[in-house]
Amino acid sequence: MPKNLVIVESPAKAKTIEGYLGKDYKVTSSYGHIRDLPKADKAIDIENGFAPTYEISADKKEVIRELKKLVKDAEMIFLASDDDREGEAISWHLKEALKLKDENTRRIVFREITKKAIDNAISNPRGIDLDLVNAQQARRILDRLVGFELSPILWKKIKTGLSAGRVQSVAVRLVVEREREIDKFEAKSSYRVTAIFEVGNGKELQADLNKRFDTIEEAREFLKKCSGAEFTINDLQKKPAKKSPAAPFTTSTLQQEAGRKLSFSVGQTMSIAQKLYEGGLISYMRTDSVNLSGEAIQGATNEIKKDFGENYVKVRKYKTKSSGAQEAHEAIRPTDFTLLSPNLDRNGLRLYELIWKRAIASQMADAEIEKTTATIGISTTDEVFTATGEVIKFDGFLSVYLESTDDEEAEEQKGMLPPISVGEVLKAGEIKAREGFTRHPARYTEASLVKKLEEMGIGRPSTYAPTISTIQKRNYVLKESREGKEREYHVLKLDGNDVKEEVQTEITGSEKNKLFPTNIAMVVNDFLVDHFPNVTNYSFTAEVEKEFDEIAQGHKEWNKMIENFYKDFHSKVEVTETIERSDVPKSREIGNDPKTGKIVVARLGRFGPLVQLGEDDDPEKKFAGLRHGQFIESITLEEALDLFKMPRDLGEFEEKPVQIGIGRFGPYVKHDNKFASIPKEEDPYSIQFDRAVELIKEKRKADANKFIKTFEENSDVQVLNGRYGPYIKVGRKNVKIPKDKKPEELSLEECLELAEKAPEKKGRRKKK
Repeated sequence: MPKNLVIVESPAKAKTIEGYLGKDYKVTSSYGHIRDLPKADKAIDIENGFAPTYEISADKKEVIRELKKLVKDAEMIFLASDDDREGEAISWHLKEALKLKDENTRRIVFREITKKAIDNAISNPRGIDLDLVNAQQARRILDRLVGFELSPILWKKIKTGLSAGRVQSVAVRLVVEREREIDKFEAKSSYRVTAIFEVGNGKELQADLNKRFDTIEEAREFLKKCSGAEFTINDLQKKPAKKSPAAPFTTSTLQQEAGRKLSFSVGQTMSIAQKLYEGGLISYMRTDSVNLSGEAIQGATNEIKKDFGENYVKVRKYKTKSSGAQEAHEAIRPTDFTLLSPNLDRNGLRLYELIWKRAIASQMADAEIEKTTATIGISTTDEVFTATGEVIKFDGFLSVYLESTDDEEAEEQKGMLPPISVGEVLKAGEIKAREGFTRHPARYTEASLVKKLEEMGIGRPSTYAPTISTIQKRNYVLKESREGKEREYHVLKLDGNDVKEEVQTEITGSEKNKLFPTNIAMVVNDFLVDHFPNVTNYSFTAEVEKEFDEIAQGHKEWNKMIENFYKDFHSKVEVTETIERSDVPKSREIGNDPKTGKIVVARLGRFGPLVQLGEDDDPEKKFAGLRHGQFIESITLEEALDLFKMPRDLGEFEEKPVQIGIGRFGPYVKHDNKFASIPKEEDPYSIQFDRAVELIKEKRKADANKFIKTFEENSDVQVLNGRYGPYIKVGRKNVKIPKDKKPEELSLEECLELAEKAPEKKGRRKKK
């Protein structure tokens, strides 16, 4: 048996490390955390300094048994979990659960999985850093206290099954507030004037007027002035400019750029980065440092010299703005800059190349640009047109990489201006004024929400992805793409001495992979903001993060920090317990139906947001679910009354009526007492007859494929096609088909016999 045992978190990491260590080392995995707080309310002893009780997770008991056997035979145990608070806590939990002794237990850390880094870590072991462990414990305990005390209040006052969390509630608040900003936003129009001038040799010069007009009348007046005017180049200026590369990736900037350039979700980015790290290809992917080691800079500059030449090298040391960042850590970078195309799947290679390019570009020379601005005078007015262009004199880092932006209206790269000179008189081609509209604030994407949280000092590299995932899993936030709406705009064109007006249309407001709050998010957010301001307060949440940093640095006691938070928080919980459920605003009176005079109310129902026509005690009251994207707080009376038009009659198919309706499981087509679901992306209020018939036929086909075999003598027994393959259904019991049996050849007797032998499934019993 090898005399040294190395324990890491993941099997992939273990496999890579074992390749670097000799036969004296056995490398094994704990498969992540092995202990956690139990789900019951006895997990934290509030009376005795918030002491936690940990238990080994049910799915890790076998792992612990195997680890104990390996520990018994090992002379030295190296705990090699990740080099951060979470990793330190995993090592500490392993030491406690396996009852490891100080004399033969060592903690080793590394920021990349390479032979040199592993050998260096083994040569420089240390003990477990309890300050880091306490910082992780403090976060876990504080978040458990918040969740454990807030969630039951939300169940009692709003709706069962809801949850709240310290960072997730702040993230939801950001999305809710942005949606309200958008809802209140009123687009203002203005007119931008552009002109195309002919400059000889078939070349053109495009220029913009140096101001915009607020009204169509002002724009028309200006175009009239241009009729018969002389256009002269008054000024021509050339200015040198430089562009510098962005810093190498941190966790947050990697998530943002992978979202913009590769369309990856935050979770997808982290999952792929984890595999790259465990395969020894990149440095550790949870970091808020932009620092590169001297060795990494040397590796990058050698590669730049080889591929581009000495004049493309410019060594840079980046400093992290974040006060809590650990400069001893590194930015995310390749472990070997000479490796351009490792053997990876498509997405793994795309992310690796992004990391490689960003790190290489950070050590490259600035791009040198020459910007040219031409000012064109108009003989009939003081306004001027300006034309701008730029030429790249030296591409520098741009030959490898340019960072994307979140700005949806970011200017495109301008080209070079045609040859022109001061005093030259230009011939006007087309001059037009186009109506444009101000844009509402952009909805968050996953990555831009991470960026916002980071800017506010909320969360840390290890928490961004879980936070974004949690608010979507809990149905507070939806990630969706939505189609835009058609909008008219005016265009004025100068035609000789006349100004001609056209009305054109454009699609505006389309959204791709944006975050939208749900109605339940708005109700929960308002409740928490009103009654637990410290939980949803941005600066307070950022302050808590700083306190975790202070614990990690050994400057603060973790239980004192939690005690200070808990006193105020728990007193608010006690006060909130007394609030009547009816006092929590979950509904809104919209108005009265002009036909019946009955009241119309929008509210949260058991199965989601709805509108109600009539008082609660009205035996003829009606209900209708809100449409996708409608909110209780902003739906109008007209929109609400439109919802009661369900079910919609579309006509007859095969001499039977076709109806569209909305049930508790969503919208459907009803025909011949059978129901076909309408896909989520289709609108039940606008679906047409032909599409409804298509859905009916698709449902019939699916049903026909579902039945493999039925038995006339016993209709309770069926052989069916399921999601995971063929199975037997006997009454309410589902039975697996053995591999040696062909589903279509089964007899009734065989089906009943297999059902008899199949074990009964354990039902879910409610605990008393």
